[in-house]
Amino acid sequence: MIERMDHLNAVVTDLAEATSFFKLLGFTEGISSELDAAFLAKVTGIKGASGRFTALHHPGSGVALELLQFDAGSGPEEGIGRANRVGLRHLAFAVTDIEAEVDKLKKRGVRFISDIQVWEKTGKKLVYFHGPDDILLELAQYPK
Repeated sequence: MIERMDHLNAVVTDLAEATSFFKLLGFTEGISSELDAAFLAKVTGIKGASGRFTALHHPGSGVALELLQFDAGSGPEEGIGRANRVGLRHLAFAVTDIEAEVDKLKKRGVRFISDIQVWEKTGKKLVYFHGPDDILLELAQYPK
């Protein structure tokens, strides 16, 4: 039986830049480590791969975000940040004041795909934006 969701992993091209970006969203840095080729080959089946990772934690969640940078062989794929691509598509963060969060991030240079939208069926406010390497992200504010 599955006990819980443990972590999400995002491969990035610049680990330091990605870590700094997610710290803007309130994440704190946990363990960081180099990953050797022998270990990665056993886990992933990719021979010769090496890299490093950083685990990030958010006080509002028990799910960690692991950022991994490979030393070679990876890079952003065309269209990865588009909502209609197959696979895991985006990370969503619940907020209490979406307008304040958007304003804070815009002041730090984050660009949003649209203005804040309201889903009429539920009253949920949401907005999409891109993080490092075009990772698709969402802020969501639920009505009280």
